[in-house]
Amino acid sequence: MDLTEYFTTLARYNVWATGRLLDAVAALPEDDYRRDVGLFFKSIHGTLNHLRVADNIWFPRFAEGRSPRMALNAELEPDRARLAARLRADATRWAPLIGTFAAPQWQDTLNYVTTQGVPTSVPFTPTLGHVFNHGTHHRGQVTAALTALGQPAPVIDLVYMLVEEQKQP
Repeated sequence: MDLTEYFTTLARYNVWATGRLLDAVAALPEDDYRRDVGLFFKSIHGTLNHLRVADNIWFPRFAEGRSPRMALNAELEPDRARLAARLRADATRWAPLIGTFAAPQWQDTLNYVTTQGVPTSVPFTPTLGHVFNHGTHHRGQVTAALTALGQPAPVIDLVYMLVEEQKQP
């Protein structure tokens, strides 16, 4: 499997897992949704917001040569319904973005300037892999929170998704 195919599969997983998480979270009563369960930003909402860092802010901005930190706080979504809509939209951006990467780009670097004005360069492929790992970590935090609240947590495992895809006609 080449890198484009591999990361496109991860992008499809990203969309699938995001949808399953949001459907489960949408079923939570508002009191449970806002309850402190020891997660990042002390809430499920905050963790979902942090998931946007990977999907919408971090990697796309690196790829554009911009620091991802500039608009991070401004882009945190306080409204529950808008957050869910933005997470779904963010997740669907990945596969088309990955499809634009030319073969040499996989071996190249991401070059950007930090908020302190320091030019920085990181390897392209490992950084993209780290972004997907970052997103998976935060999805795991949401499923842990659902379990802690006594709610059914959705299966969001990549292998499960691939097996389910094979069952489709």
